[in-house]
Order: sequence, then C-alpha cells, then structure tokens
Amino acid sequence: MSVTDPTAWATAMNNLGMVPVGLAGQQLVTGFDPSLSMMTGITPINPMIPGMGLVPPPPPTDVPVVKEIIHCKSCTLFPPNPNLPPPSTRERPPGCKTVFVGGLPENATEEIIQEVFEQCGDITAIRKSKKNFCHIRFAEEFMVDKAIYLSGYRMRLGSSTDKKDSGRLHVDFAQARDDFYEWECKQRMLAREERHRRKMEEDRLRPPSPPAIMHYSEHEATLLAEKLKDDNKFSEAITVLLTWIERGEVNRRSANQFYSMVQSANSHVRRLMNEKATHEQEMEQAKESFKNALTGILTQFEQIVAVFNASTRQKAWDHFSKAQRKNIDIWRKHSEELRNAHSEQLMGIRREEEMEMSDDDSGDNPSKKLRIDESALTAQAYALKEENDSLRWQLDAYRNEVELLKQEKGQLFRTEESLTKDQQLQFLQQTMQGMQQQLLSIQEELNNKKSELEQAKEEQTHTQARLKVLQEQVMCAGKIALVNQEREKNSEKRSQGLRSEKEALLIGIISTFLHVHPFGANIEYLWSYMQQLDSRISANEIEMLLMRLPRMFKQEFTGVGATLEKRWKFCAFEGIKTT
Repeated sequence: MSVTDPTAWATAMNNLGMVPVGLAGQQLVTGFDPSLSMMTGITPINPMIPGMGLVPPPPPTDVPVVKEIIHCKSCTLFPPNPNLPPPSTRERPPGCKTVFVGGLPENATEEIIQEVFEQCGDITAIRKSKKNFCHIRFAEEFMVDKAIYLSGYRMRLGSSTDKKDSGRLHVDFAQARDDFYEWECKQRMLAREERHRRKMEEDRLRPPSPPAIMHYSEHEATLLAEKLKDDNKFSEAITVLLTWIERGEVNRRSANQFYSMVQSANSHVRRLMNEKATHEQEMEQAKESFKNALTGILTQFEQIVAVFNASTRQKAWDHFSKAQRKNIDIWRKHSEELRNAHSEQLMGIRREEEMEMSDDDSGDNPSKKLRIDESALTAQAYALKEENDSLRWQLDAYRNEVELLKQEKGQLFRTEESLTKDQQLQFLQQTMQGMQQQLLSIQEELNNKKSELEQAKEEQTHTQARLKVLQEQVMCAGKIALVNQEREKNSEKRSQGLRSEKEALLIGIISTFLHVHPFGANIEYLWSYMQQLDSRISANEIEMLLMRLPRMFKQEFTGVGATLEKRWKFCAFEGIKTT
C-alpha cells in the first residue's frame, strides 16, 4: 500500500469499518457511509513522514487522546478504540531505557520491529524471543515514553489478513541490570560533582590560613631584630619570636640574640604608651570641643526661646491669628524641651569632670584593716562550724551503737557478755553526755564569735560613715578657703560703688529675682533669666556684680561631693534687721 495514495488509505479504513481520519484526527472523506462502502469525496491528507516524532504534545486532561494510524514500509499500526481505558503499565524502574514489547505477530522479524520502534529513537539492542515478545533498549530514557505510546496499537504486516501477520502490541517498562547500573553510575557521578561543588564553596568561604613561620637561623634572627624595631612590622615579628621561643630555639649560643630581641620588644612598650597618650590627648580635645559646641548650641537655644517668649507677650501676641498663635506655642514648647535636654547634658558632663577630679584627689582607704579582721573572724567561724559538724557525726555513731546494744539487751537470759555490754552502754552514755556538754559549750563560743563579728561590722560601718563626713568637711573647708581668698583678692573691686545706670538696673532686677527665690539660685539660672531681658549680658558680668556687693548678696554652698553647688541669696534685709 502506498503511503502517499489517499484512495488506498481511505479504502483500507473503510474495509475496517472506521471513519477515515488524518494524523491530526481530521475526517478525510466527506459523505462517508459504512453501509454503502463508498466515498463521495476525498479531502487531501498529510501522511506521516518516516522518522518524525510519534509523541504529540500532551493534550488537555478533559479531552480524550485520539491516536492515529501509523504507516511503515513493512507494516501498518492501527490505533486502539479511544473509548477503551488506557493500557496498564508497571512501576517505572530508575534509569529505565529498556521496554518489553509483547503481542507481536508470529511472522514479525527483527528488521520489522526495528523499523517500527526506531522512530522513537536510537536503538542500541533488540533481544527477540520465539514466543512473540522482545526487549528493546534505547539510547536515552525519554525514548521509552515514545515507545510506551504505541501500547495498544494493532500491528498488521503488509496487506495480509492472516492471523500470523497481525497482533495487538503491549509495550511496558522492563527492568534491566544494565539500565540500573548506568543509573547508579550517573547518580554517583552527580554526588561526586555535588561534593566537589560544596568543597569548592567551602574552600572559597574558608579564611586564609596563616603564613608558615620560617625556622631559626642567624640570618633570620638578624632580619627579625630589624622588623621588631619597625612599628608596621612589629605584630608579624613578635609572632615569629614567640613561636621560636616556644619551639625551644633558645640555647647558649643564641641566648644573646634572643635577649636583644626581647629587649626590642620591651622598648616597644614605651612606644605603645606614647601612642596611648596621644590618643588620650585627642580624646580630651574632642571632649573639650564637644563641650564648647554644646555650650554654643545651648546659647542659641536660649536666644530662640527668648524670641518665642517675646512673641507671646501681649504687645505682639494680639496681632497674630489663632493658627499662628497655636504654631508659635508648639514651637516654643519644643524649643524649651530641647534646651532643657541640652542643659542637662552639659551639667552631666561637668559633674563627670568634678567626679574625676575628686577620684584623683582621694587617697587610700583606711578600712583595709577592718576587712582583714573580718576575714579572720569568718575563717575562725568556718573552722568552728566544721568542728561542730564532726562532733555531730561522732554523736550519731554513738547513738547507733547504743541502739544496737539495746537490741541485744532484749534477750531472756543474761550472760556475762550482756553484763559487760551493760557496762559498755553506761560508759557510752556517760561519754555521750560529756560530748553533748562540749557541743553546747562550742555552740556558745560560736554565738559569742558571731556577736563579736556583728559588733565589728557595726564599728566598721560607723568608721566608714565618720570617714565620709570628715572627707566632706575637708572638701568644704578647702572650697570655703578658696572662696575667702577670692573674696580677699577682689575686696578692692567689691568696695567700689556702682559704675553706671545699667548696673543699678541689673541690681534691682537681680534683687527682685532672688527675693522671690528664698532658697537662692545659681549663676546659670540667673544668667538664663537675664538673657530674656538682655541677650548681650554674660554670666561672668553677673557674678562680678554680685561679688562687689557682699552686703546685699551672699554666696552659699549646698550639696556634698559631686552634687556641690554654689547659690546666691539676697541678704539686704538681714543687715537691716541686725541694725
């Protein structure tokens, strides 16, 4: 039968009682009537070209697969009924490249089988049996799926209708040792590649190993001595020196060289201390610059707050709208919060500086002797406790022996041994009473020691409190002496009268402010208040003015240690009362 003859194709399908269709499932004959066995018209067809792929793209799951007639040179393959369920297959073995083909015609030769299945792919081996089945091994695994697609087709050799020339094909997966061996080899190869890839990744991420340290020689020792004198190469050189010493390279011949290298290492300490001193100096300069910058920021904040306060006065406040007043009020509160936060930070820095100065001036603590006495008392108490525990254990042992003796005493007939045991029991009871008395005396001594220890602790706390009070008195006395000296130095300035009308105005404002604050105020507080009235005035100017008038203003110290603060009070009325 010619493959390109559409009339012959349609006649063959008409004889089988099927609608003539093409490769894509289209009807080849219009007006086909199976009962008349005739055709009224034939549409052109596209027969299957030998060598092209047999497996079409997977159709949708809802649409049933429509298989087509396959023509070969020696045979023809007719598709199964699409209404029948698909042929069953076994579970696919790993790496399967071999298929089992059953239901072959009896007259089918190996050449015909190769002609049919070579369209699925390259065939490496065909093993045919005499019982109408064979095994076909392909070159790749995906070719097996194409061969499984032919399962259920009816194979007819030529145009013969003989039973020996037809058969229904059954294609299934076959389990072959060669396929499984190749699959295992492939898996091992993939595992090796994965291990190699992981190793390369680990090697890439692993930090580099330190360089190997050379062995000791006189030439290397000379070079190392030069490296120890260089600041840039000192770290590397000191590591090599440490390794040589740990290896045991020091002997009588090399001792002088090693001594010189150790001496070079010691000289590097001086360089490190100088470097540390420079860094500390830089840190102090940075702190000072930060403090100055913070002071300038605080000054600008004070000026901004003064602007907001001036805007909220009745003279300017009436001309702003309601929304503008609200914004100005919000801005003023925000600026005051920022100013207070910066001022607290600046005060904290000043307190830290004062604490550092007080730590430097502090001497040795005289309470070390009390601590030594306390440690001795605790050791003695621990020894007494151990002795008490040992006595308790001995008492328990005696009690156990007494119980055993009591059990033996319950016998009906006393013998000489029982009498001796009674005597021993009496003796043990006497000893036990003596041990109890000793234990009571030891407990009394322990209680006495504990009371002495508590008294010593109380004395220690009293002495520490007295020491703190004395230190505070000494510090206050020193500061008062300094203040008196400053007052004596500036006595001439104080004796001078008022110089201008501005000073009189300032004295009146300060007097009113301090009269409202009966507990006094520090210079910073006064200065912040005066800045609202006159932004050009400074804190030093206010302090000098107060010191010039000792009968109107007096200075007092409040707080102790780091919380020590100088406050000014208004004392003019006190002088009037005394007169």
